[in-house]
Amino acid sequence: MIDDTRHDFRPGLDFDVAALRAHLVRDLPGFAGPLNVRQFPGGQSNPTYLLTTPERKYVLRRRPPGDLLPSAHAIEREFRVMRALHERSDVPVAKPLVLCEDASIIGTGFYVMQHVDGRIFWDPTLPELPRGQRAAHFDAINEVIARLHAVTPQAVGLADFGRAEGYVARQFSRWSKQYLADEHAGRNADLDRLIEWLPRHLPKIEPRPAIVHGDFRIDNLIFHPTEPRVLAIMDWELSTIGDPLADFAYHLMMYRISTTSIPGLLGRDVVELGLPSESDYVAAYCARRGLEGFPNLDFYMAFCMFRLAAIFHGIRGRVARGTAVSPQAKIYAAEVEGMAAAAWAQAARVGH
Repeated sequence: MIDDTRHDFRPGLDFDVAALRAHLVRDLPGFAGPLNVRQFPGGQSNPTYLLTTPERKYVLRRRPPGDLLPSAHAIEREFRVMRALHERSDVPVAKPLVLCEDASIIGTGFYVMQHVDGRIFWDPTLPELPRGQRAAHFDAINEVIARLHAVTPQAVGLADFGRAEGYVARQFSRWSKQYLADEHAGRNADLDRLIEWLPRHLPKIEPRPAIVHGDFRIDNLIFHPTEPRVLAIMDWELSTIGDPLADFAYHLMMYRISTTSIPGLLGRDVVELGLPSESDYVAAYCARRGLEGFPNLDFYMAFCMFRLAAIFHGIRGRVARGTAVSPQAKIYAAEVEGMAAAAWAQAARVGH
């Protein structure tokens, strides 16, 4: 029996469950209470909740309450890209069900999607799996990001989802401005250096624009319960139209980092672990995309690490302002210096 009077929220992130239930009864076909709500422990930006009824489960993502940066937490963009991909492509996403931008229901805008039952891996060394199964799971990840980048935005109704050119320059501008504007989080010498260095080393030739996820990591994927197959890509908040090589390089960072908050493969023997080498993993992606190679990889790595350091910096600012939504926020906030130094080290591989 579901008890819809007891719910699990983190402090400051609760809402009126009765109001949500009434809204979903009215706007979501097939929905019927009672309703139990449990907030997921992860999620640095948009709080995420499991909704359980006697017949089925759903997932809700909402804008966080509090003082927010103007361009962040765009739940309507998440909903739009997921609906387009679900309806018009073979990219695996949870089925989006209802979008509500009326903040009077639960205090902020939100959307509800189908719950996908499967496995989530947090560590790319895949310690949960036998050695002989790990390479197949990595190949499934490689295949699904290549499949995403093969989608033509116009074909799925996303031609206006972002500007087609200048993605890296725009991303640099966005994150550098947010970094410089966030007085609560302070400044970092390596990020200041990268703000000078990155614009001078932008690739002169951009690849064909694609739909980019913006935060493609192993822990943002739901795998089949028993098979090496991705059932859903999660967390589309940073998605847009842009440079697929930058999107893939962000994912590829797992080979070049290993931090307290983000487990990686740096310093690990991937052959011993039963995983592909970085070069083999890149070659598999290029083969799937029909690319002859991956130009400017070290630049892209420097850019992606800068971007991640800036994201950590933004989390540090939210901690300082009291609007951080995850208990892990302080751990991420402490990663700014290490990630910024790693980004500057990647820049050194290109040349200053």
